[in-house]
Amino acid sequence: MKKPALVSVRVGTGALARRAERSSAAFRTNQCSCGDGRPRKPALSERSESNGSGRAKLGGALALVLLLFAVFAPAGAQTASHEPAQASKPWQQIPIHPLPPFHPQQPKRIELSNGMVIFLQEDHELPLIDASARIRGGSVNEPADKVGLIDIYSEVWRTGGTKSQTGDQLDDFLEVRAAKVETGGSSDSTSISFSCLKPDLDDVFKVFVDVLQNPEFRDDKIDIAKKGEDDGISRRNDDVSEIAHREAVMLAYGKDNPYARIPEYATVAAITRQDLIDWHKKYVQPNNIILGISGDFDSAAMEARLRSAFESWPRGPQLPKNDIQFSPPTPGYYLIPKSDVNQSSIRMLGLGILRDNPDYYAISVFNQAFGGGFSSRLFNDIRTKRGLAYDAGGGIGANFGHPGIIEIEVGTKSQTTIEAVQAADDDISNLATHPITEEEIQLAKDAILNAFIFRLDSPDKILAERMTYEYYGYPPDWLDKYQAEIKKVTAADVNRVAQKYLHKNDLAVLVVGNTKEFDKPLSSLGEVHQIDITIPPPPGMKQAESSTPESSNPEGKALAAKVVAAMGGEARLSTVKSIRSTSTLTQKTPQGDIPIEMETTIVYPDHLRAQLQTPRGNMTITVTPDADFASIPGMGTQPVPPEQKEEMLRQIKRDPVFIASHANDADVFFRAAGTEKVGDVDAAIVDINSAGASIRWFVDPASGRILKTTYPTVAQSGPVEGETTMENWKTIDGLTVPFLRKNKQNGNDSSQVEYKTIEINPAVDPKLFDKPAENAGDKP
Repeated sequence: MKKPALVSVRVGTGALARRAERSSAAFRTNQCSCGDGRPRKPALSERSESNGSGRAKLGGALALVLLLFAVFAPAGAQTASHEPAQASKPWQQIPIHPLPPFHPQQPKRIELSNGMVIFLQEDHELPLIDASARIRGGSVNEPADKVGLIDIYSEVWRTGGTKSQTGDQLDDFLEVRAAKVETGGSSDSTSISFSCLKPDLDDVFKVFVDVLQNPEFRDDKIDIAKKGEDDGISRRNDDVSEIAHREAVMLAYGKDNPYARIPEYATVAAITRQDLIDWHKKYVQPNNIILGISGDFDSAAMEARLRSAFESWPRGPQLPKNDIQFSPPTPGYYLIPKSDVNQSSIRMLGLGILRDNPDYYAISVFNQAFGGGFSSRLFNDIRTKRGLAYDAGGGIGANFGHPGIIEIEVGTKSQTTIEAVQAADDDISNLATHPITEEEIQLAKDAILNAFIFRLDSPDKILAERMTYEYYGYPPDWLDKYQAEIKKVTAADVNRVAQKYLHKNDLAVLVVGNTKEFDKPLSSLGEVHQIDITIPPPPGMKQAESSTPESSNPEGKALAAKVVAAMGGEARLSTVKSIRSTSTLTQKTPQGDIPIEMETTIVYPDHLRAQLQTPRGNMTITVTPDADFASIPGMGTQPVPPEQKEEMLRQIKRDPVFIASHANDADVFFRAAGTEKVGDVDAAIVDINSAGASIRWFVDPASGRILKTTYPTVAQSGPVEGETTMENWKTIDGLTVPFLRKNKQNGNDSSQVEYKTIEINPAVDPKLFDKPAENAGDKP
């Protein structure tokens, strides 16, 4: 039985609101705020209907009127009431008025003699003033070997302060006034904005102009920004949705397309202070700036202020227009295995359109009907009917300044991955035999038009839209005709654009998930191209990796034999199967040293369990080739990220006891590599490949003691060069081992481990490495 339209609209609203969260940065990424499946409030008639108590009162009143009419009406009237004409339902008698004409308050446009464009939008509701300047030139204009430049620039532009005040001094100055001056960057622009109370405009505006024209880009803030960028790089493979989005853009636009490039350690490291100065000098010129101001001010007075501040600023060189080529992605199946998840993220991708395309309005209606919310075809089929997905949607993307992306998105559990891909294929194919209906189109139009006004219901939102049209060269009245164009869209238009732009055989299908749990191999659908998302190491790590030997030399083997003898001899070492230790780990942080009590159990070659007493509570980390989990206070039991798991397994193989006891293994190599001073000792260098884990020993040639080691490792900020100094050697149960290890990362002190007890070959219950059962209270 067909549901009443009211139910569909109300359910759809919830889905649109949910999907809008994923597009909350739409304006910043040049996505239009109209007609793209954004949330809407119910019309007045819908809000009345959805109120259950109001409906009951209305029904009771109508019943009383009908009863009185039947008792007191004349006979002729009573006879007429039995004629076959159908009486309308009570809710159908509520008038639904057409949407009122949309006449937003337009900002005043001013163009200075130097080319700066200014928009003034008065809004006297609150004593606030907000401004934002958008400046041509963004990350697409970065050199390919310095990707990340705009991220660093847009942060340090503000934090680096000006020639007269540091960023910290500006923070203090603005904080006492509850004001802010912020800078930012995007793919094709950078921005600087301010917000303040009306009485503080003079003070805050001076800071705004100073930051705009006189940034200092101090070195200490550049270092902080780079570390933050490196931290982001190190974590970019932690979240499935982030991986899927990033790689989807690369597939749709091409990996080397400026809109798809991503920062790497090497490109960030290459950025210098001079690069930031040169960028600012080139791009921050008045003829590249669009400035919008909204708030409680008089336009004439504000215009005079802005002319006084900026009219004398000389015009800069004219920037060339971006010439970026786009081509559709190569169709096929693309796979990113991720073993620590139980859900798959699926993207079906193609090249979308620009918003000045005449088909844009028909596409907007199609997108809403096909993949825009709970009432859309994709959602109703893949989630509601088939029960395959917790999320399904998408459509034909459109941007202002560059083509959007065709993207059909499905999230499903691992065991239904292939079935979900096929279901999305079916829905796309069915568009040819089951076109979008008039009912679907009307529902889509209602959703778009009702959402439209709530996206543009304040003067500052209108100002932002107007600035966008100015920036991309769209007509000033582009917004004014939007409603009329949506209303004019017909079923023929919608189904024409569906057949024109959306073909399953032209799409690249990206799947991110745990391949071991798929219902079928992805290759059952066609040839699969596996995407490598390994994060390239920082520049300094490449040299360390290249020193991993693939064979031993006699000098290296001799030094290894001396170390084995110093640690207790080959016979004793060969008996070592496991070690349990208690220690104090002192972690160095910007807030000071944090001591952590730790008990570690290692069963060679590849089982590790660490129990830590942290300030936040007890934590347990377990890693084996077949299992990995961390029990974390307040978070329950979580999988260990793959990069961390692999690093912990490598740490076992770098342990001196493991290397010394496996010195004669076929996959362990020692190569002498000269000498280097360690303290007062001319230490012999030995490069080691320990079953695939690389490490460098610095050995005292007289005693055979390992003085220090260096090795590539992974920290919270990403790959780093690790260094461990080994001290306080003691003999325990026939083995001589260091009881103090002092650690550095990239040359900076990071931690030290002081051992209290070391037990050789303790009895270890295999169940120690089993994942514990979770209590309900352990879950977040």
